[in-house]
Amino acid sequence: MDEQLVQLLANTQLPQDGPRKQAELDLNHARSNPDFPLALARIGCHTSAPIEIRQSALSYLRKFIEDNWSPEGDDGVHIPIPDPVKDQLRHIILELVLSPEDERKVKVAASYVVSKIAMVDFPRDWPALLPTVLAAMPAGTDAQLHGALRILQDLVEESLSDEQFFSVARHIIQACYEVALNENRKKTHRSLAVLVFRSCFDLMDMVKDDHKMEVRVFADEVLAGWLPFLEQVIKEPLPPLPSNESQPDSWYGPIALKTQVVKTLGKVKLVFPALLLPQSPAFFSATWGELAKLQSAYQELFIEADAQGRLEDIDGLPFTLDFLVLDELDFLNQCMRAAPVQKQLEADINAHGAVHQTPWVLDLMKLIVSYSQITQEEEGLWDIDVSLYLAEETSVSSNYTARTACGDVLIKIGEWLGQRALEGLFAYTKTLFSAEGADWRRQEAALYLFNAILSDFHECDKEVPAEIANAYLELVNYAISRQDEPVLRARGFLVAGTLAQSYPPAIGLLDRAIESMSRETSEIVQVSCVKAVEGFIRAGIQPDRQVPVILAIQHFLEAKDLTELEDADDLLVTLLETLRAAISMDIRIAIQPDSKAIDLLFLIAKHGAANFQVGQIVCEAFEDVVQTLTDPASYTALCGKVLPSITGAFDVANVTQDDPLVTLATELLALLIQHGSEPLPAGFVASTLPKLNRLLMSSTEGEILRPGAESVKYMLMHDHHQVLGWQDGTGRSGLEVCLLIIDRLLGPLVEDNAASEVGGLAAELVEKAGQERLGPFLPQLLQAVAARLGTAQQAPFIQSLIIVFARLSLVGAQDVVNFLSDIQINGQNGLQVVLSKWLENSINFAGYDEIRQNVIALSKLYSLNDPRLAQTQVKGDLIVVHSDRIMTRSRAKQSEFQLYEPPVQPYSSHFEDPDQYTVIPASLKILKVLIEELLSASGAQAAANMAAQAATEYADAEQSDGDEGWEDETGDTLDLSLPSTKAQLMNWMENSSVRGRDDETQAYLIEFFMRAARENIAGFQDWFNMLTEDEKAKLHELAAQ
Repeated sequence: MDEQLVQLLANTQLPQDGPRKQAELDLNHARSNPDFPLALARIGCHTSAPIEIRQSALSYLRKFIEDNWSPEGDDGVHIPIPDPVKDQLRHIILELVLSPEDERKVKVAASYVVSKIAMVDFPRDWPALLPTVLAAMPAGTDAQLHGALRILQDLVEESLSDEQFFSVARHIIQACYEVALNENRKKTHRSLAVLVFRSCFDLMDMVKDDHKMEVRVFADEVLAGWLPFLEQVIKEPLPPLPSNESQPDSWYGPIALKTQVVKTLGKVKLVFPALLLPQSPAFFSATWGELAKLQSAYQELFIEADAQGRLEDIDGLPFTLDFLVLDELDFLNQCMRAAPVQKQLEADINAHGAVHQTPWVLDLMKLIVSYSQITQEEEGLWDIDVSLYLAEETSVSSNYTARTACGDVLIKIGEWLGQRALEGLFAYTKTLFSAEGADWRRQEAALYLFNAILSDFHECDKEVPAEIANAYLELVNYAISRQDEPVLRARGFLVAGTLAQSYPPAIGLLDRAIESMSRETSEIVQVSCVKAVEGFIRAGIQPDRQVPVILAIQHFLEAKDLTELEDADDLLVTLLETLRAAISMDIRIAIQPDSKAIDLLFLIAKHGAANFQVGQIVCEAFEDVVQTLTDPASYTALCGKVLPSITGAFDVANVTQDDPLVTLATELLALLIQHGSEPLPAGFVASTLPKLNRLLMSSTEGEILRPGAESVKYMLMHDHHQVLGWQDGTGRSGLEVCLLIIDRLLGPLVEDNAASEVGGLAAELVEKAGQERLGPFLPQLLQAVAARLGTAQQAPFIQSLIIVFARLSLVGAQDVVNFLSDIQINGQNGLQVVLSKWLENSINFAGYDEIRQNVIALSKLYSLNDPRLAQTQVKGDLIVVHSDRIMTRSRAKQSEFQLYEPPVQPYSSHFEDPDQYTVIPASLKILKVLIEELLSASGAQAAANMAAQAATEYADAEQSDGDEGWEDETGDTLDLSLPSTKAQLMNWMENSSVRGRDDETQAYLIEFFMRAARENIAGFQDWFNMLTEDEKAKLHELAAQ
């Protein structure tokens, strides 16, 4: 079988589709052969086989183990693996990983297989795994050590639980420590040992909240040996750099080791900040010294030459200088947050009397300016795509570089020293501009850093001293006059746009920026001016500059091949933001006959519709326009301008497919109608409803159906006479068209999420058309809504459908009960189906108007005192069973109902879940819901949640592992690799739907309960006695007010 599998594996790597797909099918069929996994293992171990075949065999083996090693498979056909075969596989693969063979690609592939087995078997069924691995490390060959470290890494990162980890942690960390300190070992292997050590901190982070003292003591003991070693590695110099344009091979190992050390220090700081605090000055000094020594090498490799960077080896170890510099800059930034470091540096400033006279300040500014220079690679990429340049300016680039890291360092200094940081930066910057033959790259870097800290000052409402602003304005004037240095000119304009927002004299450069937008030969200068003009507008320019700005954008676009802009997302966003700012100066320009402001907005939208941010900005800008031009004359003029473009998008696109242009056009049309005049302009319905009808009757995309249904709803809200009086080309009335749309959206072929606006449309049609117009269609429509409500699962869709009956109940609660009692839905009474869904989901409603309507509707239903309500049994309260099992939301949602006394028939459930609920009369459930709504409306629930959260945070602070002495980092990027961070995010998501106070709803409910108690409405006293003690207490508290 081995030879046959080798041939099949080789065929899977052929470029021809036919033979490759046939080989994949044959391999899939071979899985049923009992010898299949062992054959793959033998091929993986066969040293004479080609490397790619061995890797492929091990990859297929890993997938086979993932699917079949556990007694029960996750998905698909499960192929049991006999225990004797498992024993052989464990032995073969572990032996391969720990063998003397020095083929790292094979070792890595085999270690993945070991990891998959260990996730199931370790430690119970494979107790010898860890002792075998650890025993191979002290005296093993380099190849054996590499295999052992790979297994340890996978064990720590993938297989070990927190309990298992602490039973073996000391042995793993000690083994890694011995490798890391052994200078006779390869530095790449020492790096891997440090990486494994760092991974241990993720597991410690998971359990430190439950075992704070034990974990802290253990970490303190471990770090006592590791920290001196980590500091020593940072201080070790790299070998001399030969005079060439690439990084020498002799640097790979040392850089890999240094990089892992710095990353580990960062992880220690995140998980156990207090343990690193005493050593923070030493590490700060060591890291700064290291960065200073690497400066010339970085300059030579990446600024003056185009050395290849961002490289990792097969083990995922970064080994190029740019990675090391980036991590060290980040760690330097972290160290500057430590109180001992700040105290030492502040004392030095005080000793010298002024920031600009303090050596460390000037040295640090020199350092970050040096590392902020544009690399050869960046300059080349910007020449190809200016969007990459703009991405850096808007801080949305995923390419985090030394340049952006230096900006973060300076911002941190600004947060600490305030205006003195500006003084220190300018003290060094002026030396760059005053020197003869100064390097434009350093000048640009200095202005880049000033722009970074200046933007941060604006966001924090900090003032910039006028003398410093004026001094930088002179530097900006110098920069934008450098015709032969376009990147420096571009930077000058960007700084001018930012500076103008706090220093009005800089607005004097506006006209030069407007002129350069269309006449400049360098594209990078052009787009910088587009970006800068937005800053000028924010600063408050004269109204007469609005038209020149819009014309400049128009000329810029006319000079471009617009098809090339479709992938230039950041450029489109920049153009839109500047155009939006220009329109906002005087929104009436949107309807001026000779203005193309709105046309430009739609033109950019057309070419960037697939980009989410572009669509969002276009919609926000358009909504600003529509909300402002609300008087009938202006709104009519606006419709005349925009409707041809919006409806034209429906004509040219394929509405049956997911076309982003159709989606955007539908959203814009919904915004236009939502804020429309009453009545709508004459002919509005005739020009829009036919195309909306085509969309809503053919599309299956929720992004189209939701705003499309809203558009029809808003038409009915603003001008139902025009809608109901319109007829299409076949003679169908507007009423019939609306009914057909609703019927399709309620149908089983449209998913809940896509149809979530149909309820609002149906409710509006019923209200505006009335029973007389709807005639026999009304009961058919309501029965269709009730039927779909019975199967609906998504909360927004359920709310949408319930609102139909809620709004009807406001004016005819008895009619609603009568109708629902007379219909059958899948063999159940309609009143049972609708009330069950209604009362179970009411407390999750969103939107103040919807909540208020629902509350009033429920109160009217209760007040009917209709015996059918009391006879309808619905889900009540959770029956608390004392158990160690965790209650999850999914369990709560899928729980069965238990009986309420006196006994009734159990409520049937489609789900199997042991959680149990009482079954109670609908009248009682209505009161329970209204009590809950009263708490929400009063803000008491939100206050209780906030108090609980504050108590939790206080308890956490009391048990804190002690990060005092480090500045808060609330504005920094979260470390998503930390389990604690993930837990915090999940907790935030769980608690992000708290309702706010609603005085109007609160007043209504107070009056309702007071009157119900006073007049014993619908037997209130009897129902009151059935409430829980907490619910009774809430009403007693209300009565006492």
